[in-house]
Amino acid sequence: MTQRGFKVRALGEIAIRCVDLPAMTAFYRDVIGLEPLNDADSSPIVFLRIAEGFGGHTTVLALFRHDIEGAGRTSGKATPPETGPGSSLHHLALTLPWGEQDAVIAWYEHLGRDYKVEYFDWVGWRGVFTFDPDGNSVELVAKAPGWFGPPNA
Repeated sequence: MTQRGFKVRALGEIAIRCVDLPAMTAFYRDVIGLEPLNDADSSPIVFLRIAEGFGGHTTVLALFRHDIEGAGRTSGKATPPETGPGSSLHHLALTLPWGEQDAVIAWYEHLGRDYKVEYFDWVGWRGVFTFDPDGNSVELVAKAPGWFGPPNA
């Protein structure tokens, strides 16, 4: 067989093994604005809607209590995972329209959250970065309207 026969079309799920599941749930629900799909108060796994997704599969963020087994027989561990610079997760980027990034900045300032704005001129993106309660970097990224490529040198 020389051809794969399939092509990935979208991200279905991001799953994070959490140090503090209640704090992480509150952050992604109340600060970022993701909608819970299940009862966040009684489950060791919380599913939050990111977007409609592709082919009937909603794109979700799944937050797992660190000590339970997950899908694909991923083992849990009694000790919490390492987060921040020691984690294999570099950052999580969620997309929104360029025009809403000012609202993100105003919201973070209202909440007293630290954040940083970065520009990625090579692709026309701007990201607004903050950290979740477990120390993971979270980016809300948008593409500049009318951006068609880097300027010629």
